[in-house]
Amino acid sequence: MTLCSTIAVVPAWAPTAKLVVELGPLLHILLALLVTIHCLRHRRDPTSAVFWILLAWTFPGVGVLLFASFGINKVPVKGWHKQKADQAFLSERRTREDAAMPLAYWRAVHDSLAAEPETPFARELNSAMNATLPDYPLLRGNHIEPLVTGDEAYPRMLESIRSAKHHVHLQTFIIGNDAVGREFMEALRERANAGVTVRFLFDKFGSTGAWMTGLFAKYRNIPNLHMAGWTQANPIKRQFQINLRNHRKLLVVDGRVAYAGGINLRDENVTRAGQPPIRDYHFAIQGPIVQELQYLFLRDWYFMTDEKAEVLLRAEHFPHLEPAGTALARVVNGGPTAETEVLTDVFFSAIVAARKQLLAVTPYLVPTEDILRALRSAALRGVEVRLVVPRKNNHVYAGLAARALYEDLLTAGVRIFEREPPFMHAKALIVDDTLAIVGTANLDVRSLRLNYETNLAVYGNDFINALKRVVLEEITLSGEADLSTWRNRPVTQKVLENFSSLLTPVL
Repeated sequence: MTLCSTIAVVPAWAPTAKLVVELGPLLHILLALLVTIHCLRHRRDPTSAVFWILLAWTFPGVGVLLFASFGINKVPVKGWHKQKADQAFLSERRTREDAAMPLAYWRAVHDSLAAEPETPFARELNSAMNATLPDYPLLRGNHIEPLVTGDEAYPRMLESIRSAKHHVHLQTFIIGNDAVGREFMEALRERANAGVTVRFLFDKFGSTGAWMTGLFAKYRNIPNLHMAGWTQANPIKRQFQINLRNHRKLLVVDGRVAYAGGINLRDENVTRAGQPPIRDYHFAIQGPIVQELQYLFLRDWYFMTDEKAEVLLRAEHFPHLEPAGTALARVVNGGPTAETEVLTDVFFSAIVAARKQLLAVTPYLVPTEDILRALRSAALRGVEVRLVVPRKNNHVYAGLAARALYEDLLTAGVRIFEREPPFMHAKALIVDDTLAIVGTANLDVRSLRLNYETNLAVYGNDFINALKRVVLEEITLSGEADLSTWRNRPVTQKVLENFSSLLTPVL
């Protein structure tokens, strides 16, 4: 036997591996402690904090890695870029509101058309919003008309675009590279070629399919047609946040007519070969509230493009508008830029103020704990609470997580109606036939805390009666959840629902 054959060959990495094995438990304890300290230093939802602490301690390495990727609340820091831009744009606006400046008329509108509802209960509802939304006054003189599905909304929107004389401002979360998406893009191109200024803002995440398949390529170099993809993942601007999405859907034409709501621009929203469209609501809007929506679009555009404020804040974008109807309306703007959770505060205040009836329509019922408790509290004190959700959800996880909440709601007396297919993507809240809140925000954590959303709070009998007829139609096409039957559902279904609910803090 040779000397060489008796000597074991020791790999070069062996000492390092041995050191890792020896120090592994200590490293795990140290990292888990850091996660725990971070969760305790930064106030957050208790369920979320416990979730992350347990994950870090239970799964060495993996738990800490997941926390670093998803658990650290980076929203305030990342939202700061947008907040800074919003403040700069607001300063520019205010300098133009002085007498003899281009936007002096806008300030006059705020002063002359700012209103209070007539009934004491409506004033009570509005008073909470006055404190929450000081920059968005309640304005009278508006006409707001519900448009159900793309079958009703798209023809009206396209007609307005094709009749534009000065500008078209279009914003959407999703545009598809399909017949609908191409029809809208062609309408924008035709107006741009006619000399109308067109600005089109789409969310890059929501519209991933369209820009990856080249929808926008042939529209890039058309004079007067300006396009921008919303994202806060921009290495040049040192922004790396893919979680803050712009969920708004707005169209403003010549500063005189607007469309807003939940309908994206794609084929699924229209009837095709006998296939019904997604159930969704959009709204045709006239009156002074159009100017508020115009400002929101221009503010987002300013943030994404850095186009000069003096170009955007022109009098031509804010023309003189005569009262167009009897509805009182105010913007309810939400997003991570705000210091408080504005949408949560507005929904909570409306729900707890209800005395007789609450009708709520939402595709994703995964609300914050306080909204959930407000719904239960309303039912327990005798308010008729009816929730309408889709029976078959387009996001399986969201549907399961919503069903995990059914028993808590049903035991309190909340009535839950599951709307039969097609999928229902609509959002609306009606309080005692007095106040309606409509727009882009779902009753889920993402809309309430992460997305940039735009809703309208509307007082007006004609509008609320029209909207209520639509909601009651959804209920007639729904099956009502029964508590005793629900409690006897299969154990496997309960496990899947509760597992999906456990993942809610990751949001």
